[in-house]
Amino acid sequence: MKLHIYIFRHGETYYNRSKRFTGWVNSRLTPKGIKQANLIAEKLREKTFQIAFKTSLSRSSDSLKIVLRYHPECKRVIVDDRMIERSYGALEKKFHKTIIKKYGKRQFDIWHRSYDVRPPKGESMKIVEKRVLYFIKDLVILMERERVNVVISAHGNSMRPFRRYFGNLAINQMMGLENPYDKYFDYTIEY
Repeated sequence: MKLHIYIFRHGETYYNRSKRFTGWVNSRLTPKGIKQANLIAEKLREKTFQIAFKTSLSRSSDSLKIVLRYHPECKRVIVDDRMIERSYGALEKKFHKTIIKKYGKRQFDIWHRSYDVRPPKGESMKIVEKRVLYFIKDLVILMERERVNVVISAHGNSMRPFRRYFGNLAINQMMGLENPYDKYFDYTIEY
C-alpha cells in the first residue's frame, strides 16, 4: 500500500520579492504569494491527507491555512522546525545587492548556494540537510504507524534535502534545484 507526502513551498513573501535574505525572519505573504498558495490549494483539492506539517514561521502557517480550507479530513496540524528555512545568520534582513556590493558576487554565491560553507552566524545546507533527514526519518515512522497521508508547508531550502532524499539526487543536483511557489511534489512510501 502507498502513503503520500505532499510537499510545497510557501507563497512569495515581501522579503522574497525584494530579494532579501529571509531565513528565520518572519516575512508576510505578498498578494502574489496568497494567489500562489491558493493555486497550490486548488492543485491539492482532490488529494486526501490526515496530518499537516508547518514550521513556526508565518509564511509556512499562512500558506498551509489556505490549503487546509479544502481538507476537513485533516484533523492534526503539527509544528516542526526541523524543516524550517535555512538560517542566514548575520545576512538575514539584508538585501542581496547590498551583500554583493560589500563582499562581491563570488562570496555572495558561496554563502547563498554552497553546500558546506556557512554564512556568518548562519547554517550551511549540510546542517539543514542533517536536521531535515531527522525529520524525514520520524515522519516515515509516523506515517507507517498511523497509515496516513501528510501535507507539508515547507521552505525553499528545507525542500532541497527532501527532494534529494526522495529523488536519490547527488549534492550538486540538490543545490541546483529551484522550488517554485506554485507547484507541489508528491512522494510515496510503500508499506
